[in-house]
Amino acid sequence: MKSAIVTGASSGIGLEITKMLIRNNYKVYGFARDFSKTNFEHINFIKENCDITKTNSLEEKIKNIKKMDKKIYILVNNAGVGYYGPHEEINIKNLKNMIATNLEAPIILSHLLLRDLKKNKGYIINISSVTAKKASPIGCAYSATKAGLTHFSESLFEETRKSGVKVVTIHPDMTKTNFYNNAYFREGDLPESYITGECVAQAVKMILNQREGTILTDITIKPQKHMITKKNTIKNKYKETKKIKDNRV
Repeated sequence: MKSAIVTGASSGIGLEITKMLIRNNYKVYGFARDFSKTNFEHINFIKENCDITKTNSLEEKIKNIKKMDKKIYILVNNAGVGYYGPHEEINIKNLKNMIATNLEAPIILSHLLLRDLKKNKGYIINISSVTAKKASPIGCAYSATKAGLTHFSESLFEETRKSGVKVVTIHPDMTKTNFYNNAYFREGDLPESYITGECVAQAVKMILNQREGTILTDITIKPQKHMITKKNTIKNKYKETKKIKDNRV
């Protein structure tokens, strides 16, 4: 049985990718800080409580997994966090958290697992964002971390493609998850105005089902209609400066 490591596996996109992989006969090591609200159990779902921004703890977790399992075939860097608002109003702690979660951790995890993935001719799948490809006022630091992740993916693929490693970036647009719970906006009400975690999981399945030698390196997933709904709260004007609890954390 092949194995996968999925970060942000407690809910949302990460959990849907985990379920899809298990249905397709993978063992999944799911990383998240808190699984207390995760209503999914399976013999092949190994929950790893870990804050991926804590490098020493992360290294130890990966070291232990590698000792037990020589069949790591997929790394899904899905965990992410966002803070929205005018750049000067986002505090430095939150800026550092975005950089550590969205960019630093995927780079470190790729480093820790790259030799194994080369040996197994496996996949690194990075969940970026459509904001990586465009200007994003009121979210410029978040989009910068995602643009960095996208560029890292493109460069790492060129570096490792001869070894058989497949590096893929998925750019989801507005997704119906708990990512926007504490933001002043959310997805639209119409089903055509958002994508779902299952949509991203199906994209991962499609990536894995390509013929040997064919790689889908860059996928963008968008809803048919572009709609953003502002929440009707008194304090919604700059509530985006609060931490957005990403489903991928």
